[in-house]
Amino acid sequence: MEPVALVFSILFALYAIAIGLLIYGFEKVKGFEVNFSVPKTAFSIIIAFRNEESHLPDLLKSLSRLNYPKDLFEIILVDDHSDDSSIDVISHWQKENPDFALAVLQNRRISNSPKKDAITTAISAAKYDWVITTDADCEVRENWLSVMDGYIGNNPVEMIAGPVNFPANGSFLSHFQQMDMLSLQGATIGSFGLNNAFMCNGANFAYTKQLFRKLSGFDGNAHISSGDDVFLLQKAMASFPQKVGYLKSRQAIVTTKTEGSWPALFRQRVRWASKATAYQSGFSKGLASIVFMANLSIVCAGLFTVLGWMDWRLLLVLFSVKFTFDSILMYKTNQLLGMCMYSVVLSSLAYPFFSTAVALYSLVGNFEWKGRKFKS
Repeated sequence: MEPVALVFSILFALYAIAIGLLIYGFEKVKGFEVNFSVPKTAFSIIIAFRNEESHLPDLLKSLSRLNYPKDLFEIILVDDHSDDSSIDVISHWQKENPDFALAVLQNRRISNSPKKDAITTAISAAKYDWVITTDADCEVRENWLSVMDGYIGNNPVEMIAGPVNFPANGSFLSHFQQMDMLSLQGATIGSFGLNNAFMCNGANFAYTKQLFRKLSGFDGNAHISSGDDVFLLQKAMASFPQKVGYLKSRQAIVTTKTEGSWPALFRQRVRWASKATAYQSGFSKGLASIVFMANLSIVCAGLFTVLGWMDWRLLLVLFSVKFTFDSILMYKTNQLLGMCMYSVVLSSLAYPFFSTAVALYSLVGNFEWKGRKFKS
């Protein structure tokens, strides 16, 4: 097993370097504190939804609490052929909040991606140049738009990625998703600091219609069911990197819901992973390969140890290296996001197995989302 041990050692040295670079990049992204002044930016808030009757009340309530002039933002909800009571929920909210500019559009399907079609539909109807997307299962903070406005006023940007976190409900499943989100958000912010941004979250993503049109929208990736956020970001980084920024502010955090079961979480992560093979960024492909191989190696090393083919101390060293660098990145990210880290050790033990299964299945399997089946 000596050659295998050497391969593992080299791989985890590369992993430590990769995560170390992300930690360095994270520190390079400066936090933003807004000096609240007279708002200037008008926003079109876009939310695509399908069968979200249970989530829409929380989202709409949070939007009604926005500390921003009502004449400087509109809400555009795009219904992707819901067959529940989502429209009734929205209508009820409209009657109680008639002073908000809110429109409900029907999605115009032209591609294999309902979400991209919905955003394109909304942008064609949006009144304002700055659009900002979030999801139906999210809640925004009262100063969300104010911080965005302040960041735009202080930076020459046309695209902004913002932070996203999860609430905790005390279950291991919830805490596991929080640890996963900390890793993803840490990698996101770190990549921005390295000037190699390749990932963001559509739950908190803003850009101008002008930039969207310069990038030809979702042309080139409309056949991929997900990725409305990352592909647009990668196109912007390839053409206008100086116009892309990350809003590192606690006041700009958008909170989204965790999945309620392991099968639902697995399907969601397969959906997310299915777009990775289409990434255009060489940095993202290299990082994704190293992370996948590190997780796969932990799984293999565990199996080899159980079978008596490998010294358990090597497995301990490999896990310790991964755990140490992952924990540093998650800890720094959590200083921004403020999530719970109670189960970091247990989550770190389970994550390589979960992540490897997701990555392998996304290469060969299909997935179901919102009652529809898609090819990976």
